[in-house]
Amino acid sequence: MVTLVVATTTDPASLNPANALLAMAGWHPGPSFQEGFKSFANEGVRVLLHDKGIVEEDQLDQRWEEVTGEPVHEVIFFSKHTAVSNRPALTVHPIGVPHLREEEIPPQGGKPGWAAPPNPRIGPWLRLLKNIARSHNLVPEFEITLEGTHHGPVTHKPTMFIEIGSTEEYWKRQDAAHVIALLVWEGLGLGGGAAVGNWSRENDKKKVLLGIGGGHYAPRHMDIVLKDGIWVGHLLSGYSLPMEDPSLSKVEEHAKEIGGTWKESIKAAFEATRLAFPGGEILAHLDQKSFKGWQKNAITAFLGEQNISIGKPNDFN
Repeated sequence: MVTLVVATTTDPASLNPANALLAMAGWHPGPSFQEGFKSFANEGVRVLLHDKGIVEEDQLDQRWEEVTGEPVHEVIFFSKHTAVSNRPALTVHPIGVPHLREEEIPPQGGKPGWAAPPNPRIGPWLRLLKNIARSHNLVPEFEITLEGTHHGPVTHKPTMFIEIGSTEEYWKRQDAAHVIALLVWEGLGLGGGAAVGNWSRENDKKKVLLGIGGGHYAPRHMDIVLKDGIWVGHLLSGYSLPMEDPSLSKVEEHAKEIGGTWKESIKAAFEATRLAFPGGEILAHLDQKSFKGWQKNAITAFLGEQNISIGKPNDFN
């Protein structure tokens, strides 16, 4: 089983961390793949470089298996991050667009209704990233944060994005690239230490946070995930839970169904999280203050129908 680390030569926030990682000991040319790709190998890790946009190459996990015969365990992408605030940030997040309808065109890759299994390393690596960034004096200049589930490309193995934001000045920062490279080096155990964030059946019955609601940077969920020992799955921000206000509908009050794709989004995110954490106890954590009363009632009732347990902050301790 191999770990694919994917970067694009078109983005300095993607290429620089890859180059910093490849500058460390033990790398050699990897298996020959497809035209437009270069690969490098070190133990069970494969760095894959291509020259398209980072969200444009779908099914890389399946394609790698078909061409090389090597089964893929997980996929990690390096990318730039953009934000209206322009705030310097190092971010980690799962991917998917589970809220989009079939006829909609995803603006940043993926396919409507799809969510990749979230890489179980997301929670442990967020905490490790914070420690490495702090020790290299990037904190407090850079914010270390989760992001909500968004964008592509389509994958089927546990996946995560690691990003540098939020403007060209920061995308090119070599110290940030070095910190990301160290995260992967240490996190995958390439330096000889134990890998960080491996999920196994030994974690049976461990609690996994499924974030529902809130802003893109998941502040209420972050408060929990920063504690040691917390595992995190998909994080559905408010924009991934489209809900049509029943008060605006002309249907009789008692017959109102709350429209929108919020139910499909929750189901897809839950199933993908369950797939990524076999044996884990998935608990939905709601950002209560981000919802209106009718939204919270509808979501709580739907989670009950789906037998998805709801966790309060103290339930994750």
